[in-house]
Amino acid sequence: MTSKPWLTISLVIIAMGGLAMSAPASAINNIVGQYFEQAEKVGEGRMTYLFWDVYDARLYAPQGKWQEDGPYVLELHYLRSLDGEAIAERSVEEIRKQGFDDNAILSDWLEQMRNIFPDVNKGVTLVGIADQNQHTHFYRNDELIGSVPDPEFTRRFFGIWLSENTSEPSLRKKLLGVS
Repeated sequence: MTSKPWLTISLVIIAMGGLAMSAPASAINNIVGQYFEQAEKVGEGRMTYLFWDVYDARLYAPQGKWQEDGPYVLELHYLRSLDGEAIAERSVEEIRKQGFDDNAILSDWLEQMRNIFPDVNKGVTLVGIADQNQHTHFYRNDELIGSVPDPEFTRRFFGIWLSENTSEPSLRKKLLGVS
């Protein structure tokens, strides 16, 4: 199996066409406004595996300045259809690769993600929000589909894209606006 986070959220986040087809900033602000004000885009990039475009990702934060302890938003606009259970399982694999190996906690997180992550079709947008308390809230398009009120989950889950240990460092740089 590949070490690509696209199967993870294939997330979160983590569903969203081309970069220009992502949900408008006003739609993001409508969701984000429940958690913090003035979300501005930090960066964006496309996840491609071999020759397949998988999703377009955008990172938003207050005043466009991302901080690990949040709040922030990761938006994924899917360009392919993917199975929700596979997304959850891949998320756990990516979290393990970052050095987290508490099997009991990972098992609990896997079950929570299986219950939250839907199957996604091309054109679906998944949004993951890390709020000021480091709780994670997931939306499909603009509908809340679940929350995980665990700061460690939030750090590890979003680390799939934003950690220095991500399996996709070039996408990370684009999301953080450093490339």
